[in-house]
Amino acid sequence: MILYLDNCCFNRPFDDQSQLRIHLESEAKLQIQDKIHSGLYKLVWSYILDYENSRNPFAERREQISKWQSYADVDIVESEEVVSLVQSICRQAFKSFDALYLACAVIAGADYFLTTDDGILKRAELIADIKITDPIGFIKQVSS
Repeated sequence: MILYLDNCCFNRPFDDQSQLRIHLESEAKLQIQDKIHSGLYKLVWSYILDYENSRNPFAERREQISKWQSYADVDIVESEEVVSLVQSICRQAFKSFDALYLACAVIAGADYFLTTDDGILKRAELIADIKITDPIGFIKQVSS
């Protein structure tokens, strides 16, 4: 199974864990991360993850997240195909950064796009080419 985790998802374990939702999403993300390490799931990386992570003001977070690129089976770079798909996704009321993430995931052939971004999750049904969910939803789907 091929997974694309957006920057929000990678950052979730670094967020304030006092909120139950954040804590549960973090635990789910860490379980997914373990399965990526063990080779059960394949990871997609992209140039937009590099870019957004490079803007993270916290050096430790930035360094920890960037290490995930070495676990990726696929690394998507900017291309005409990505840009064309981004334009199409933006027409469905997605923000540019969100559309970039989604386009990279779709072009990589990811089965799932994992995010903790409510704006993306609310529009998940608009993208037919990939299953969009949060880490908890993912675990529920693959466990049943």
